[in-house]
This record gives sequence, C-alpha cells and structure tokens, in this order.
Amino acid sequence: MESVPLSPDALEARLRAIGRDRYHHRHPFHVLMRDGELGRGQIMAWALNRYHYQAVVPRKDAAILSRIEDPALRRAWRQRLVDQDGAEAPGGLARWLALTDGLGLDRGDVVAGRGVLPATRFAADAYLHFVRERPLVAAIASSLTELFAPSIIAERVAGMLAHYPFIRRETLAYFDTRLTEAPRDADFALAWVKHEARTAAEQELVLEALSFKCDVLWAMLDALHHAYVAPGHVPPGAFVPGAET
Repeated sequence: MESVPLSPDALEARLRAIGRDRYHHRHPFHVLMRDGELGRGQIMAWALNRYHYQAVVPRKDAAILSRIEDPALRRAWRQRLVDQDGAEAPGGLARWLALTDGLGLDRGDVVAGRGVLPATRFAADAYLHFVRERPLVAAIASSLTELFAPSIIAERVAGMLAHYPFIRRETLAYFDTRLTEAPRDADFALAWVKHEARTAAEQELVLEALSFKCDVLWAMLDALHHAYVAPGHVPPGAFVPGAET
C-alpha cells in the first residue's frame, strides 16, 4: 500500500524537527567555541577547515544549476554563485578569507587546502557528490540547513566577540552578510520543495537529504573535536596549532 503524502505544512514541520534535533548548534565543538573555551589555534583550525567546505559551496550550487531545466529556477539559483564568488563586490569566499587572514593563517595555505583534516575533505566531497547524483528535489532540499543558520551565526558572532580578543568585528563580515542571505535562500528553497515534493517517496527523499546535510556539518565538527580538543589526535599532514593556543 502506497504511503499517504504529507501536507506541505506537515512536511515543513518534519524538516524543522530535523534541524532542531540534528543541526550542529548542539555539537560540543560549537558550544565550546560559543562559550569562549577554545584557544586561538583551535579557532584557526576551525576557520581553515570551514573554508575548505565554503569553497565547495559554489561548486555545489553550480552542479545544481547545471541540472535545472526551468529558466526561472535557474535565475533564482544562480544568485547563490554571485553571493559566494562575488561580482561587483567581494563574495562570501573573500569574506571568509578576511577571517582566516585576521586569525593569522597563510592565505596561500588556506586556499590550497594545506592542513585540512581528511574528514573535512571526505565530508565536503560527499556533499558535492550528493547534489550531483541524487534527484534534484533532494539536491535542493540538502540546502535547507540554511533554515537554521541565522541562530547559530548569531550565537557564534556574539560568543567570538565576547570571548576572543584576537577577533575583531570586521573579520566577521562573512556572518553579517549571511544573516540576510541565508533566510532569503532558505525561504525560496523551502517553498520550492514544499511545492515540488508531492508524493510520499519524494518527501522521504527531501527528509533524508536534510538529515544527510546535517550529518555532513556534524561530521566536520566531530573531526575538529577529535583532532584539536582531545589532545594528541591531529592526523598526519593536518594543521598543528602553535604557541598561540
């Protein structure tokens, strides 16, 4: 017997429940960072690894864009590439490099991915593979972690400014911009998914996609926690904090 599809509002409720339970605002590494319990070297490791993920985001959006047949949807989605790569003004990647510059990381090393944890590479690659290979409704639904981004960004910025004197407000410009971009993008993607995921099978793909994306973000923090909070577990070739910790 075929399952009965959820109503659009019930689907949204299920998606929001996934974010409540599985988004990385609950991860111990985020909590330590928010509460001022990390050293400079640990923050540097986070920023370096997160840049590697951020650099995959426009490639992910380009992969999705290449699969979209509807011109209106393509026009809406390509704004994400502009937001990250920049156009007349610097984009998200440039603003993230301002953060890594401000922390004292070598820009060449950051862009080249030198010192990035193996698990970060695997997680980012898995995300890119997912959006290339899974049905379009799932690929777009994987972006819905943006529904929960504003709250974690607000926590992160407030905690960093309150607890880490080596971080200045201007180095956090990436997050200021995302406070407006993320809700805009999430609202659009959510409305599209609620409209397009009409069958129970399609809705299950959507729910699984958001769970997968939460797992990607959680796995990256797991790796950081294992390498830089639990001492002595930095893998060969990964960034090693110096005396600044």
